[in-house]
Amino acid sequence: MMQCDCQNKMAREEMLQFIREINFTIIELGLYLNTHPDDEKAVCMHREYCKKYRELTDKYQKVYGPLSIYFPCNKWRWLEEPWPWEEGGN
Repeated sequence: MMQCDCQNKMAREEMLQFIREINFTIIELGLYLNTHPDDEKAVCMHREYCKKYRELTDKYQKVYGPLSIYFPCNKWRWLEEPWPWEEGGN
């Protein structure tokens, strides 16, 4: 059973890392597009990454709960999970 919990935590951490990476890419593409607004390839990439971000954040939140106050879910789950600084205490 312990191994299952570790695998779930790893999957969750990997998913969060991927969300962070996509978010970084969206921001960087946005900054690039500020100075290169006619770059069709970059505009297309920005749209693709925004779509991936929405899909992945929706998937994450269905399984683990809200990512932030800006992502409402069906259930208010903030207090059900350990706070980030409490993770190492178990």
